[in-house]
Amino acid sequence: MTASPPAWLTVLTTTDSEEKAHELAQGAVEARLAACAQISAPVTSVYRWQNAIESSEEWQVLFKTAGERYEELETYLLAAHDYENPEVIAVPVIRGSARYLGWVTAETAPAAAL
Repeated sequence: MTASPPAWLTVLTTTDSEEKAHELAQGAVEARLAACAQISAPVTSVYRWQNAIESSEEWQVLFKTAGERYEELETYLLAAHDYENPEVIAVPVIRGSARYLGWVTAETAPAAAL
């Protein structure tokens, strides 16, 4: 039995400036790929990159979206991001208020469906 994809997701990425975080957020919401994007900052990321331990200040962006829009949101983020290998991680929303999740669904409906 194949599990059905989640109806809603929180998708996260990070970038190295507040301006870039706002650009990613604005573009996704304008394109209806996310109903909302929240920017948290700064966060400190410690990671291994090209055989060295790095530490940098980043801005995290959380996108609230419908599961059916994930592929388009990922494509947008990979194209718009300036990192060589940007973090794009989707976390399923298992439960939430019906009104909020209904809003996410409505705001991420493709333009042709409106």
